[in-house]
Amino acid sequence: MKRRSFLKNIGLAGLAPLMLNGIPVNAMSNLSQMQQLAGAGNSDRVLVLIQLHGGNDGLNTLIPLDQYSKYFSLRPNIAIPESGSRKYIGLDSTLSDQQQLGLHPDMESFKALYDKGEVSIIQNVGYENTNGSHFRSTDIWFMGGSYDESFNSGWAGRYLSNLYRDFPAGYPNRNMQDPPGLEIGNSVSLAFHTGNGIPAAISVENPGSFYDLVTGVGGMPPEGVSNSPYGEELKWIMDVEQKSNQYAGRLKEVYDKGRNSASVRYPGNNLSGQLKVISRLLSGGSQTKIFLARLTGFDTHGNQTIASDPTLGTHASLLKRLFDSVKAFQDELAELGLADRVLTTTFSEFGRRAISNGSFGTDHGTAAPLFVFGKHLNPGVIGTNADLNNLEDGNLKHQFDYRQVFGTILKDWMKADISAMEGSFLSEFASEPLPIIHRHPAATATTVTNPAATAEPLPLGVTAKEQFLAGRFGLDKIYPNPASSHVNVEYHLEKSLPVRITLMNMSGQAVLERSWSAPVKGKNKARLLLSNVEDGMYLLVLEAGAHRATKQLIVKK
Repeated sequence: MKRRSFLKNIGLAGLAPLMLNGIPVNAMSNLSQMQQLAGAGNSDRVLVLIQLHGGNDGLNTLIPLDQYSKYFSLRPNIAIPESGSRKYIGLDSTLSDQQQLGLHPDMESFKALYDKGEVSIIQNVGYENTNGSHFRSTDIWFMGGSYDESFNSGWAGRYLSNLYRDFPAGYPNRNMQDPPGLEIGNSVSLAFHTGNGIPAAISVENPGSFYDLVTGVGGMPPEGVSNSPYGEELKWIMDVEQKSNQYAGRLKEVYDKGRNSASVRYPGNNLSGQLKVISRLLSGGSQTKIFLARLTGFDTHGNQTIASDPTLGTHASLLKRLFDSVKAFQDELAELGLADRVLTTTFSEFGRRAISNGSFGTDHGTAAPLFVFGKHLNPGVIGTNADLNNLEDGNLKHQFDYRQVFGTILKDWMKADISAMEGSFLSEFASEPLPIIHRHPAATATTVTNPAATAEPLPLGVTAKEQFLAGRFGLDKIYPNPASSHVNVEYHLEKSLPVRITLMNMSGQAVLERSWSAPVKGKNKARLLLSNVEDGMYLLVLEAGAHRATKQLIVKK
């Protein structure tokens, strides 16, 4: 591929000048300092996350049989029937009365996995003061924070950066040849971003197409910008050929070496395709620790069911796609000898309201069930059915904080040590782990200790989260974006340093510059007036001492 075509493909002349396949250029630029360091110690266990994007309706997924009449009265136009050929499927008659559940009739695959002892259901998962915005609530789940916190990093990224010290410098190396995280798609989510803003993951839709995209990239920046700050950013793109090829070539090699089972039949849908890529990479020897796949369409405000049959419609189709795909994935992992290593969990940014609307749908709600799949679970149901007589403005009350679930998985499944748990910000939530993981899994998932992965001790009484919030340099956010008359810049400093903020156009020219002599240590806020700035895409550059951070800004008046 010619360099000009590549630049066009990644949007250098368009809206994403500092991204390569969804990866910020700064993340890969540090690979120029490549050192063949020893890999960080880790287990061979793998976590697969499946995001149910849009907000899954938990009450039509798991029907509370102990309160069926109340359930029906709250949503008479979409309630799953208790009789007939399409009645709910009884889950488990041995459960307590408050845990008795019916499954949506299109969840036969889920029932089969449950009967094999490969499913753990965690009821009513959410967080305090659930935010009803898809974007904000997704960010909260990804960052591992509460409703009133904002981090520019995610719990998975912080965990992986603790496991693989100094990433991306020194990686890939002989002991860790693969990206620590991998997202199936065209961008890297906040979940994988580390404390310094560099994602510990890459995104691919297909290993072969990723390889084709980066092959042949290289050269020098266009004449006239090579000596500008923007030229430095652009040169990083040009220099990334050798470094990105180390991942692209490896991914293609592993993918070509791996295989999918000839006897397992996946349903024909997008999620199945994503899970097939993951299993094939693992069978080919991938060392990636955390994968993220996604199934969209759960924002079912209208036509969640059809008027003539509440068991049919959008939601029924989504549930069938989801659980048929997961069942095929679990079957394939078993056939390929990988089932002992892999744990899969679903999550959704929020649930739906207990009360249906007049459009045969449900509006944004709060808590929802979370499902975990694998061989080494404590199978069954954790928690009880939501009390439908004790709602909050028509919404279910959450019983478990989502961070307790993810913290338990990191601690009991990934075998994260104390420093890794502290680094993830989930340590306090895992102090009382949920009984998700069987405490004596097979010996194939062993932990290897590496002294190089041991963190420096924190000051007495200071958690990693507190240190994160109080310390480091960071460009937190710019808003509004797009902006017209002005833009606010929020950042924080590890110590009082002179600060310069520069707005640069796509030719690398500075169109606006402001400096401050010594802002305070900690959080700071600046305001730039844009009255003389023309419409277009710009790069906002924050510099403080030796630190430098960038964000894209669109000006539209």
